[in-house]
Amino acid sequence: MDRISNLPEALISHILSFLPTEESALTSVLSKKWRYLFADRPNLDFDGSVIRFHPDTCEWEMADILRVFTRFVDRVLMLQGNSTVDDFSLKCGHGVESDCVRNWILNVLERGVSDLDLHFNLVGVSLPSEVFMSKSLERLRIESKNVIPMDMEDVFLPKLKTLYVNKVMLGEGDDCFEKVTSGCHVLEELVLINVYSDFWNRSVFSKTLKSLILSCCMEYDKNPDSVSFDTPNVVYLEYCDYVSGKYPKVKFNSLVEASIDLVMTSEQHEHASYEHLAGDVTDFLMGIRNVQTLYISANTLEVLTFCCDHIPVFHNMIGLTIQSRKSGWESLPALFKKCPNLETLVFDGLSHTFTVKCMDVDGCLCKYSGEVPTCLSSSPVKVLKILRFGDAGLEKETDLIKHFLETMPQLEQLMIYYDTLFDDNVIELSSELKSFPTKASPSCEIQVIFGNLSG
Repeated sequence: MDRISNLPEALISHILSFLPTEESALTSVLSKKWRYLFADRPNLDFDGSVIRFHPDTCEWEMADILRVFTRFVDRVLMLQGNSTVDDFSLKCGHGVESDCVRNWILNVLERGVSDLDLHFNLVGVSLPSEVFMSKSLERLRIESKNVIPMDMEDVFLPKLKTLYVNKVMLGEGDDCFEKVTSGCHVLEELVLINVYSDFWNRSVFSKTLKSLILSCCMEYDKNPDSVSFDTPNVVYLEYCDYVSGKYPKVKFNSLVEASIDLVMTSEQHEHASYEHLAGDVTDFLMGIRNVQTLYISANTLEVLTFCCDHIPVFHNMIGLTIQSRKSGWESLPALFKKCPNLETLVFDGLSHTFTVKCMDVDGCLCKYSGEVPTCLSSSPVKVLKILRFGDAGLEKETDLIKHFLETMPQLEQLMIYYDTLFDDNVIELSSELKSFPTKASPSCEIQVIFGNLSG
């Protein structure tokens, strides 16, 4: 310890900055020299969420423990004075006073914080509007277990590159998405999850954005009136939302990878039929047609069946993942035909619901019609992967895989991820498929892999 104590104070403070703030504070008892060194650091992290109370703990004991946490944060911020803060992370749960939280946030904002990370499990706290009016912030993360309100009259974050918001009420009456993106001039990564504001109109406009994750609040079971995206440089997209009444502008010129989970409302389900559309996502699909790798949920399969006038051609698509969860496959033949350069097809589950369309040769992928769907006989797919094999019944899924083998002429590799506890099951399935005599592509390599694939 003497050797470390002889180091320059600036170097000791730098070393302590690699420790959590609470742990570095323990060094203050070593000597007078160490008493305040822990506070001389540009990065601060306070985690009050780790405080756990025994069920028998009385209220005044809880309050005393929380006051210790509050006083500690106050003391560190006081010791730092007006020194610059680079990173500030705050996690706190029930019992911490909302006024304290607001004051701590305002303190570091005034001192030019560049990375602000806020995690709350609080009731009654509201965030100050200054959070969205900072000239220094480069990264902002706000996450809450309960919906917290935030006064967002204006947005001016000229240096912000990354914004993550989860369960926050961003003002009322305005299109908060458009307000946020228009006030962040260099924003590159945007994550908005369960953000509450204007439920009927959503607009994301940004020329700098590269990654966008937008998962809208699903508890209201209502279709938005209008959804627009003018994000020509986004390369990665995750989007979860109800089907919109219209999509005036959807511009994803540079899209490389996308995960789409579009959902029908209960009202749309009631009116869904093959004769009349319950909505129309065609304009949205047109806007993402340049995508190279696409993941579509089981909900989206349903939307493509009942809420899509026509599917555009995806010339650039080389990878497609289909989530199948007891959903019909009526939309898959049309989709496959619009992917002329598809190389890798992944089924996330093979659960398939029988519908009247199964009796049509190009109404499904299954073999109920007795004829080969043209989308399979002309398929360019070279690699076929089956995840979660066995979830829908071994015999049914094995027959379906054999159907793929005997109808897809370009297959070079079939990979099946079998989530089983027994090695013998894997060996038996592998032998059965490898000895299957009527393969459309005799040179197809078949692999049955023990376990599952989660990514």
